[in-house]
Amino acid sequence: MEGGAFDEFAELYDIWFLKNRNVLESEILLLKRFLLDPGRCLSVGCGSGLFEWLLRKDHGILITHGLEPAEGMGAIAARRGLEVKAGTAEDLPYGEGEFDTVLLNGTPSYLSDLARALSEAFRVLRPGGRLVVADVPGPSSYGLLYRLAARVGSWDDPEISASAPRDPYPVEFVRAAHWRSTEELTAALLAAGFTEPEYAQTLLTHPKYSNDSVQQPVDGFDRGDYVAVRALRAQ
Repeated sequence: MEGGAFDEFAELYDIWFLKNRNVLESEILLLKRFLLDPGRCLSVGCGSGLFEWLLRKDHGILITHGLEPAEGMGAIAARRGLEVKAGTAEDLPYGEGEFDTVLLNGTPSYLSDLARALSEAFRVLRPGGRLVVADVPGPSSYGLLYRLAARVGSWDDPEISASAPRDPYPVEFVRAAHWRSTEELTAALLAAGFTEPEYAQTLLTHPKYSNDSVQQPVDGFDRGDYVAVRALRAQ
């Protein structure tokens, strides 16, 4: 995972989420469901630290450490209170068993080697530790829209814009992503040695209306445009 678009367009990330505040809060509530009492926690691909800051400020969930390859993003996250290291998910600069929880929020779609990144997460977790992974599934409504926008290169195409949210995710970030299905992610988790996957989902309405209200998470991964998986590192 390299900095890429997130380094060049760091400010766009926060601007988009703050324009889509109900989407942001819906995703925060999804993460909260799986992050209660996280212990010593590492956020891999923490970006600007916006999610970590809001989880701490609004929900009392403390995420202490962050890893971010994009220098501009990492600087913002450090100002928000994270202890940030530069690096990639595929080569974590931490020792074995350092963390109780590892979070990859919106990170898998930007990984060049998902298997290696999950192996690294496994390595830095203590036995019995938890991995929480959240992302847009490729087959979801958002995933399909993002792939179309990436192919066209903008949100201006009338066939796309008719179904898109009022303030869509910046196309610079959409073009840099590879959207995987939850089934693909689960298979990679199990192959890396994780067990007992649990699922929750949010953003259950059409993308055009997803920012109309805050949505509570529900179990499963069959209809949400943002899905979280929590899995355990075996003892």
